[in-house]
Amino acid sequence: MNERFNEQYKEILFEYLQHQDEEILYSCEKLTKVAMENNIPPEEIINIHRSVLEEYDSNLPEHVRKSFDVLLEMMIGYGLAYLEHISLRTEQRALRSEIEQAETIQKTLMKTDLPCQEGMEFGVVSRSARQMSGDYYSFIRDELVPDKVSVALADVVGKGIPAAFSISMIKYALNNMVGEKFTPRTVLESLNEIAEENINDNMFITMFFGVYHADAHLFEYSSAGHELGLHYQAETATFSDLYAKGLPLGVDKQAQYREFEKEVAEEDVIFIMSDGVTEAKVGNDFIERDDLIKIFDTYIHLEPQKMVEAIYNHLLKMQNFLLHDDFTLIAIKRSNQV
Repeated sequence: MNERFNEQYKEILFEYLQHQDEEILYSCEKLTKVAMENNIPPEEIINIHRSVLEEYDSNLPEHVRKSFDVLLEMMIGYGLAYLEHISLRTEQRALRSEIEQAETIQKTLMKTDLPCQEGMEFGVVSRSARQMSGDYYSFIRDELVPDKVSVALADVVGKGIPAAFSISMIKYALNNMVGEKFTPRTVLESLNEIAEENINDNMFITMFFGVYHADAHLFEYSSAGHELGLHYQAETATFSDLYAKGLPLGVDKQAQYREFEKEVAEEDVIFIMSDGVTEAKVGNDFIERDDLIKIFDTYIHLEPQKMVEAIYNHLLKMQNFLLHDDFTLIAIKRSNQV
């Protein structure tokens, strides 16, 4: 192939030196593709060019001949850098393709439907700041206890594919935690043991886990270092924090968690959120809790799904439509009794 390439290059150069016709230069585009397809390095093309010139003019000036030594050294360095660049681009494309596949798999595996429970309404918005999300939410139903709806929201401290795998581990562990013995406290303690044994030392997971008892209108919850939830009390039109503390999952295998409860009256709303909500940026500062509550209050009259979407759009606009962290907001509302 190189001999054929040499002849084609010689033909183009000879013809151009004789006629200086720009149309001849268009042939270089095709020949360039041939060179790339056959991995002919730039320094070899320089040597070909010098040989053709010497053949064209046996009296080629010495300074012109020697000038090719400088060009040759330049092209050797350039060629190596260019090949490295091409290699990196190829790897980048392959990595991007793998991430896109992982993203599709994650969305499929993490998909959860809003529960259907008489006397309750639900709304969720979950958006990732990058391709792979570090947030995971789930609603869990126990067929043996139809009046019980569990809700989980986890946030991995760490991003990308490792975070996504950690979330997958939490999801499948949660799927097996049904039954009366699994309370918010025991769920977090069980997940903490799993996380401590299976995730990297430089990663940990915050998590909020709650159980709504529709028959008693009681919300029980525990937190593993997660963002505080909110309770909107319709009778007084006031908001209060769902106070709960605890170590994030994966920090200490012996960690224990406290359980709290909140009575939920008609039209009351429970909000659970990730730090993408509470740490929305306004300029260079994080949004204040009081300002965030005012935004919630602005849309509290809407049905839960429209409510969380309106809050998300409001906060997104405040941040110039740029998410700085994964954003998940869940609303659970007790409806009027029929």
